[in-house]
Amino acid sequence: MSDLRKIIIDDREIEVDPAMTLIQACEEAGIEIPRFCYHERLSIAGNCRMCLVEVVGGPPKPAASCAMQVRDLRPGPEGQPPVVKTNSPMVKKAREGVMEFLLINHPLDCPICDQGGECDLQDQAMAYGVDFSRYREPKRATEDLDLGPLVETHMTRCISCTRCVRFTTEVAGITQMGQTGRGEDAEITSYLGQTLDSELQGNIVDLCPVGALTNKPYAFTARPWELTKTETIDVMDALGSNIRVDTKGREVMRILPRNNDGVNEEWLADRSRYVWDGLRRQRLDRPYIRENGKLRPASWPEALSTAADAMRGASKLAGLVGDLAPVEAAFSLKTLIEGLGGNVECRTDGAKLPAGNRSGYVGTAAIEEIDSARAVMLIGTNPRVEAPVLNARIRKAWLAGASVGLIGPAVDLTYDYDHLGTDRAALESLVGGSHGDEIREKPSIVIVGQGALREADGEAVLAAAMKLAEETGSGLLILHTAAGRVGAMDVDAVTEGGMSAATDGADVIYNMGADEIDIDPGAFVIYQGSHGDRGAHRADVILPAAAYPEEAGLFVNTEGRPQLAFRASFPPGEAKENWAILRALSAEVGKTLPWNTLAQLRHEVVADVPYLELVDEVIENEWLPLPAKPLAKADFVLAIHDHYLVNPVARASTVMAELSANAKARANAPMAAE
Repeated sequence: MSDLRKIIIDDREIEVDPAMTLIQACEEAGIEIPRFCYHERLSIAGNCRMCLVEVVGGPPKPAASCAMQVRDLRPGPEGQPPVVKTNSPMVKKAREGVMEFLLINHPLDCPICDQGGECDLQDQAMAYGVDFSRYREPKRATEDLDLGPLVETHMTRCISCTRCVRFTTEVAGITQMGQTGRGEDAEITSYLGQTLDSELQGNIVDLCPVGALTNKPYAFTARPWELTKTETIDVMDALGSNIRVDTKGREVMRILPRNNDGVNEEWLADRSRYVWDGLRRQRLDRPYIRENGKLRPASWPEALSTAADAMRGASKLAGLVGDLAPVEAAFSLKTLIEGLGGNVECRTDGAKLPAGNRSGYVGTAAIEEIDSARAVMLIGTNPRVEAPVLNARIRKAWLAGASVGLIGPAVDLTYDYDHLGTDRAALESLVGGSHGDEIREKPSIVIVGQGALREADGEAVLAAAMKLAEETGSGLLILHTAAGRVGAMDVDAVTEGGMSAATDGADVIYNMGADEIDIDPGAFVIYQGSHGDRGAHRADVILPAAAYPEEAGLFVNTEGRPQLAFRASFPPGEAKENWAILRALSAEVGKTLPWNTLAQLRHEVVADVPYLELVDEVIENEWLPLPAKPLAKADFVLAIHDHYLVNPVARASTVMAELSANAKARANAPMAAE
């Protein structure tokens, strides 16, 4: 390309975009530049000076490579490409000087620092520092901040890289953190000592290059080299964030984000990051059978036999697929229940998602397309609590100039939006084209929440949203709240008429992890799940199952991208993997499922639904608009009321309970009279 520019870095000639910074150009050339304040997803601060390089022919001093663009370089006297050196004596001396200054006030507490073993300052002091200090004066100390129950602070270790300030301001959209003072008195602090009010605050722990901000619930429990690391998929929301689960023995010790530019970039919601203590509490670790109104422990053969007898004798059998079920479990339950003449339903919240129409229950837009959208239309959703990382992406588009419109309850989304109304009439007038022309810019995206689809006229709302997307040439994204929902819809685990058609009059209900619903008295309930939550309280037979990090599975996220989750630990006690329980039960019932391994089961799933084989690809869906129907005269209601207590794992977590209580207290804080 003609607009590329030649540049020589350490005797290596490369062509790069002139808008690139020198640190990016060096990365293109495969040369690592040390840095503390620079981060590719945050604005440039240029204040740590660790990334200094020598620009030949420039001023006789090193230049900050994060803050200088390639276009700023002057060519040689005869038009030769500019020359940059990253390992000259000048650069080496500059880096040693910077490192010496950084360590002047840094406390020597590596042995008790939670960042030890994965600390940028340790690594770069070893690689670029010197083995002595000329500083003999007393070290500076600062008071620690109280940022809440998630982030522990040791501010004496802070090197003022300002990554945490830039993240909370730019990505999370809150203004509680900043830097005060100058020189030796400069310190990072929170405004009026406030705790952080964000669903993304845990990311500042990952960003901190020293031990100033650490993971409070995980603190002093393990060292990084003791942990077994497993790359898998998060199920706390339907975004399908890529995560790494770190285990010590059989215990999950912490959860960290993995980079996936198409899904969660490198961010992770606090609910997904800190929910791991819920995996240890209120677990079902053995089968139970209800006798004389009380549950008693039972053996697996006894529990399976009791469940099989009930299923064989059922006049109407129903199967419910819970929100966290992997595709393989949903497919197994559907095959078993339908083989016995029963019905299966995954839309347990009553969402009017059209079976067999992927453009209606997934949409046509990829999450990544939000970045380049010029307009975003939100219908009946609060993405800040339903999918915080997706909300950060919408904020990024808004910062880049996109307009955002909202139909539904007014909420704080961390960015400005045009509130077009709270009811169906606002959606009707938008589809009719009487106002909201700014939403008609291209490229644009219409995002529909589950709250908009759960009411009786959910199908009409979806039809109107699809018509709006069609009229304006917008992409459509159905924002789910349940990680297992799209996969269950893909394998057609649905009954015509929805929940009421599946369960009304059913005398035996097989409940696989559906804990958000109340089952009417009368039916015999077999509950298969991981926690002693609402579903277990209503059960007549309990079959203990693995939680999400304890079994391998396929999950399809809200944009229709199949992703593989891997097993990081093992289920407690006698609990088994979901698909294995159903396989064992099928033999007991006399309708043995035709697979003995997970690989064989996946083979059957892919044979039935071929596109599920396309792991980590967003499948293009055929556009099948729904026929228009009259809309009700009612306001939109949001799907999630308590962000931190959305599923059995979260409800078993003490950290989530504390966050939920804090959020309620913050919402009900008394206001001073003016």
